[in-house]
Amino acid sequence: MAGTAYTEEWVTARAREAYERGRASFEVRPDRTALLVVDMQDEFVRPGWSPFWVPAATRMAPRLRRLVEVSRAAGVPVLWTLFDDTHFGLDRPKALAHLPHADTDWRRPGPSEVWPPMGRRPDEVLIRKPSYGAFHDTPLDTVLRNLGRDTVVVTGTLTNYCCGTTARQAYERGYQVVFGADVTATDDETRQEPELAVLRKGFALVLTADEIEARLAPPAARP
Repeated sequence: MAGTAYTEEWVTARAREAYERGRASFEVRPDRTALLVVDMQDEFVRPGWSPFWVPAATRMAPRLRRLVEVSRAAGVPVLWTLFDDTHFGLDRPKALAHLPHADTDWRRPGPSEVWPPMGRRPDEVLIRKPSYGAFHDTPLDTVLRNLGRDTVVVTGTLTNYCCGTTARQAYERGYQVVFGADVTATDDETRQEPELAVLRKGFALVLTADEIEARLAPPAARP
């Protein structure tokens, strides 16, 4: 308001409130929503199989599998992504090779695959991506628009890499973004909430799996 003195304490408290408890105000309509399951693949989810294993992703996988089933029942398309070696790596950002993420000689023995316990169906879209974000050099945007979907629910792993980057890319393309607070996971669990806080304030509606399921339910079944 005109004449208001915005003190450091006031703006800091306002920001903290948004990071911790902010909620986007858009409606989640099942007929306009798609579920993105990001990179729930062997090297991240299969216990002990690679140095990139994310134990928290293995633990949350049954919860995400349930959300997949709920989404199918609600008529919400389920789209899967894999972080893979596409085009001999020539489409991958070159800087990755110089970052700590790549400081291992381990190589997957073949193409990436969705971890079998996730239960991906052969009639569901599978997108192999060359980098963190699922929209970078992939047909995901075209697929979503052809499906008539303007809201995406982002789930999977890693929260602060592929999931967070995908959420930001979706936001920048005009999508309403829902981000799963307990159906995403990262390799250091102390990094989970800081990423959720940034997304909560500026990019997405951050909800638990139970809250997402409630919003996907038919109107008569909602609390």
